[in-house]
Amino acid sequence: MQEKIIILDFGSQTTQLIGRRVRELNVYCEIVPYNKFPEEDSGVRGVILSGSPFSVYDEKAFKIDLSLLRGKYPVLGICYGAQFMAFSGGGRVEPAGSREYGRAHLTHIDQADPLFQGISQGTQVWMSHGDTITEVPATFKPIASTDKVRIAAYQVEGERLWGVQFHPEVYHTEEGTELLKNFVVDICGCKQDWNAASFIETTVASLKERLGNDKVVLGLSGGVDSSVCAMLLNRAIGKNLTCIFVDHGMLRKNEFHEVMHHYESMGLNVIGVDASARFFADLAGVVEPEKKRKIIGKNFIDVFDEEAGKIKDVKWLAQGTIYPDCIESLSITGTTIKSHHNVGGLPEKMKLKLCEPLRLLFKDEVRRVGRELGMPEHLITRHPFPGPGLAVRILGDITPQKVAVLQEADDIFIQGLRGWKVTEPDGTETALYHKVWQAGVILLPVQSVGVMGDERTYERAVALRAVTSTDAMTADWAHLPYEFLAKVSNDIINKVKGVNRVCYDISSKPPSTIEWE
Repeated sequence: MQEKIIILDFGSQTTQLIGRRVRELNVYCEIVPYNKFPEEDSGVRGVILSGSPFSVYDEKAFKIDLSLLRGKYPVLGICYGAQFMAFSGGGRVEPAGSREYGRAHLTHIDQADPLFQGISQGTQVWMSHGDTITEVPATFKPIASTDKVRIAAYQVEGERLWGVQFHPEVYHTEEGTELLKNFVVDICGCKQDWNAASFIETTVASLKERLGNDKVVLGLSGGVDSSVCAMLLNRAIGKNLTCIFVDHGMLRKNEFHEVMHHYESMGLNVIGVDASARFFADLAGVVEPEKKRKIIGKNFIDVFDEEAGKIKDVKWLAQGTIYPDCIESLSITGTTIKSHHNVGGLPEKMKLKLCEPLRLLFKDEVRRVGRELGMPEHLITRHPFPGPGLAVRILGDITPQKVAVLQEADDIFIQGLRGWKVTEPDGTETALYHKVWQAGVILLPVQSVGVMGDERTYERAVALRAVTSTDAMTADWAHLPYEFLAKVSNDIINKVKGVNRVCYDISSKPPSTIEWE
């Protein structure tokens, strides 16, 4: 039975970061809604309660019966989780005099407590709360403070319960990983034996048992997730897997043919379908972003279903769904965030069962699995690319001519990133492409005046977008060298007919998104 840490999600924006930090300790964990705790015999070794946008005394605040956890598992409450445990035990939680947000330093740390073993006095932590614990129940012992927060952390005497009002999962908490390790490894007793190799071994065995001799179809996109999914399934069921790669006409320049070649060289059974004319016809004149997504999504399903219908006795549809897809696509309050994503069920007419072997992995974990499977490095390190392709990077209606312009500009940008080298501290050189999480060009629905030769022009503007991130939940704009941006701008304007202005997007997520639509 797989040992695990359960993270109960009370709606915090940083819940996923808790999961990532635990996984980085080579310990398996699952993020589940606050009210969906799993069965007792499911290998749970400990529980973490996340933060929340609510105050504990709000009528709509998410609450659980702590008796389900107390005395059964070690529990660590973070921010709201800590306040909820104290409040539920009869303590007092009140609005802070001013919102406590940003860096703080822990003082009066009880370094004898197992949660703070090896943690430095004065260590920096990150606070983000409008409420604070002002009084704790009699058995709750304060074990750390800051200059503004008297009860920054506590431990419940005679029980394996801890609470911290800061966020150990965020980067700015300098020894946050050590604190989480103290809880997960030393207090909960997890073995730190969960890695790419163990995931492959258990997943392939599970797939063989679950799928048997059934036939499976998988929609390939050319991206990392679906490619690793295909490799896993190919190892498990071999010839019973058929992959379908649909070209909707909005892929990057030459991508369809290049990716088909890569897949065939990997030994995958792949059917390539050029359905671009069908997609362009249905998208003609459509401007509204959500409508564009839904047209592309429906057409993709229709084309995929037609091709899958040609294969006899197919029983399963496999998808490269990963953990951030699940978390972003449907929040614990039921609010849809990504309408075009491959999460949320199958069209009834397909009559297929769903197989998602990567559903519990983060993107960097998917890449590690790909390397362990022997997948080519150039596919593993590819930037994420949106399912609707360049359609969400063309603001306004979609035409083949606009796509062709954007493909050329995008190719110059991406190849430029691949070719531009930066020197690392150890003297080695790395392509700028690998310093960026995702990059692309956006075709704007505006024209601007320019001068080429002795003539004035009135042509299109494009925006370059490049971000750094670890999982796309948050992202910062990439601080690319000015010399590089100057060269790319010059190349695009000189080589792409119809473009006379290049801008650079310096917005971060949040409040902006990575894609423009």
